[in-house]
Amino acid sequence: MRLNLEQGVKLKNVNSIKFMQMAIISEANRQIDLLEEGYEIDQETRLFDTKRNETRSMRSKEDAHDYRYFPDPDLLPLEISEELIEKIKSDIPELPDEKKKRFIDKFNLSPYEATILVSDIETSNFFEEVVKNSDVKLATNWITGELFAVLNEKNLEISQSPVSAKNLSKLINLIKDGTISGKIAKTVFEQMIDGDQDPLIIVKEKGLKQESDPKAIEELINKVIENNSDKVAEYRSGKDKLFGFFVGQAMKESKGKGNPQLINKILKEKLNG
Repeated sequence: MRLNLEQGVKLKNVNSIKFMQMAIISEANRQIDLLEEGYEIDQETRLFDTKRNETRSMRSKEDAHDYRYFPDPDLLPLEISEELIEKIKSDIPELPDEKKKRFIDKFNLSPYEATILVSDIETSNFFEEVVKNSDVKLATNWITGELFAVLNEKNLEISQSPVSAKNLSKLINLIKDGTISGKIAKTVFEQMIDGDQDPLIIVKEKGLKQESDPKAIEELINKVIENNSDKVAEYRSGKDKLFGFFVGQAMKESKGKGNPQLINKILKEKLNG
């Protein structure tokens, strides 16, 4: 392999990528040293010594024509217009590094999240389809979490996903607006896998809608407090860790359908009041 470098220097005896890198660095350093000392760079052919990691002169030439450079008479001149260059640039799709930067800037993703989501074009397209109409953070978590787990388990590409971007977006919106809890969403998701079912229909048919009526939540919390008066006394005496017990009992009383945020809020009011 031969390398034609700047300043009219040609390197020989470069027979691997590793040696090519070593030769370029060595010759670059040599030329820098010469120029800094006020010398000129001679046009010459140099040999790369792999053992010493240095180049040494083989033969010199007075000018470029001594290397027998001349136009090939069988090759027509290639002229590329600026218009063609711009057209080619505009036709080049967004590259992974550019897309990663855009995802970080536009969607406020971490570098790690963006790297995963731009790992292939189908994944990035799926993600962008989901976030058109749903929360970015929830979409990121569900795609890289539950969805990827299903794809890995079934050995499927995201283009073969048993859950469409449209229906996953619907599921995320049901969580976001409080229709279902994150826990119930996982139950719904398991059923969506079977034939890409609409989560709205599943929630309606299975009666999985989250209970968010403050009066209904207050009634079941009153029941929990009445049934656990001894624990209430302990909590109020300083055993704050018992709060989790009351949350669990309230969720159990609501059969898992109680709005967790509302339960926590009303429980604190009742226990600390």
